[in-house]
Amino acid sequence: MRVPPYIENILSSLEANGFEGYVVGGCVRDLLLGKRPKDWDVTTDARPEEILKVFPEGKYENIFGTVIVPIKDDEGRTEDVVEVTTYRSEQGYSDRRHPDEIRFEDELEKDLSRRDFTINAMAMDLGGVKKGEAVDLFGGRKDLEKRIIRAVGEPTDRFKEDALRMMRAIRFACQLGFEIEPKTGRAIAKLAGGIKFIAKERIRDELVKILESETPYEGVIKLHELKLLQYIIPELERGIGVEQSKHHVYTVFRHSVLSLKFCPSKDWRVRFAALLHDIAKPQTKRLIGGDMTFYNHDLLGAKIARKIMERLKFSKTDLEKVEVLIKNHMFYYNVGEVTESSVRRLIVKVGEENLKDLIDLRIADRLGSGVPKAKPYKLRHLEYMMKKVRKDAVSVKMLKIDGNDLMRTLKIAPGPKIGAILDVLLSEVIEDQNLNDEKYLLGRGRELEKMDLEELRAKAKERIEEKKMEDDQELKKEFWVK
Repeated sequence: MRVPPYIENILSSLEANGFEGYVVGGCVRDLLLGKRPKDWDVTTDARPEEILKVFPEGKYENIFGTVIVPIKDDEGRTEDVVEVTTYRSEQGYSDRRHPDEIRFEDELEKDLSRRDFTINAMAMDLGGVKKGEAVDLFGGRKDLEKRIIRAVGEPTDRFKEDALRMMRAIRFACQLGFEIEPKTGRAIAKLAGGIKFIAKERIRDELVKILESETPYEGVIKLHELKLLQYIIPELERGIGVEQSKHHVYTVFRHSVLSLKFCPSKDWRVRFAALLHDIAKPQTKRLIGGDMTFYNHDLLGAKIARKIMERLKFSKTDLEKVEVLIKNHMFYYNVGEVTESSVRRLIVKVGEENLKDLIDLRIADRLGSGVPKAKPYKLRHLEYMMKKVRKDAVSVKMLKIDGNDLMRTLKIAPGPKIGAILDVLLSEVIEDQNLNDEKYLLGRGRELEKMDLEELRAKAKERIEEKKMEDDQELKKEFWVK
C-alpha cells in the first residue's frame, strides 16, 4: 500500500493534537481493491475550528464540516488539496437532495452509517499500531469480495436521502464490474421517480461516468431495468418494440444499446452518439411500397439529441459534437461511385477532427445491427480517401488567396462581399482542387465582383444545395429509401 506522505502527515498532525484521523470512503475501497485512489478524504472527530488550528492555511466555507487543506510543494505552491471532514450525521431529506439538519458527532460509527454503500462506508487507520486496518462496520469488505453494491442499512432510507444514489449504484457497478444486490435493486426500481428531484447537472455527470466505464451497455440496460431511464432519456425507451426494416434484425431500442456496446471509441461523446443515433426512428417510421423506411431520422435525431443534451445541461462543445455525428451518421460511400470532391464535402460538413469518430459511429451502427464485419472494404477505402484529400482545400483559409489579396486586386473596401466571393471560390475548389491557383482565383474573383452581394450568396447556396441533392440521391440508393 503506497500512501502519499502528505496524507500520513495530515493524519499524524491530527493525532499529535489529540484527535482521531482516518482516510475514508472511496480511497479505502480502492486500496482494498489494489487500485490507486484518485482522491483522498480524511475524517476526524475534530470540529472545523479545531481542524483550522491544526492546519491554519485551511479554508472552511461550508456547513458540512469540511475543511480544505492545501498541499504545497517545496516552493510553497499549492499542488493539491485534501478534504478533512468532521464526523457527522444527517437528519431529514425533505427535498430528497440535501439534509435538513447536519449534526457533528464524536464517534466514527455515526459518520460511516450515513454513507451510501457498504463498499464506501469503510475507514482506515494509517497510523499507530493498527496501521492499514480497515474499520468495517457494515460488511463492506465482504461485499468487495462478493463484488456487489449494497446500500448501507435500509436501501429505501438511503435513496430517499439522496435520489442520485440510485444512479451512483449503477455507475459503481459499471466502473467496478460488480452486481447490484437484489434488495438494493428493488429499492431503486421502487423509488426511481425520485430522480426527478435531482439537479440535471448531477444526473449528467453520473451518466457521463457510466458512458466512460468499461461496461456502458450494461449501465444503460440497468438504468432501463431499474426504471430510471424513463426519467433520464425517455426518448430512448420509445424505441422499445419498434421493429425495423429487413436490414435490421433488432428493434430500435435493442439496436441502439447494442450500438453503444460495440462502439470502438472510448470517447463518451461518440458512445453517446452511438446510443442516440437512431433516437428519431419511432417518429419517422413509414411503410412505403411494403418496405419500412425512416427517412430523415438522422436530421430529426440530431435535433432530438440536442434537446436531450440541453435538458441535461451538457456543454455547447459536447452537444455540438454529438449532434454533428448523429446528423451525418448515414453518409453515403460506395467505392467507385464517390469522388474525391464528395469526400471533401463530407470533411467540410463534419470537420476533420470528427472523421475518425464518424467512422467509429458507423462501425457501432453496423455491429449493433447484427452485421458480423465491423469495417468492410468500403469503410477502409473511405479512410484511405480521407487521408488522400486531407491536405486539399476544404475551408476558405486553405485557398491560395485571402481577403486581403482580393481587396488589393479588386480595389474594394472590406465588407461582406469579400466573404461571399471567397465562399463561391471555395465551393468551386472543393469540386476541383486544380482551381486552387492564385492566378485563377484572382481572375475568377474579378468576374464574381461584378455580381451584387445577394447574387453571390445565392450562387454559393445554389452550389451547396445542388451537391447536397446529389449526395442525398446516392444516400437514398444505399439505404433503399424512396
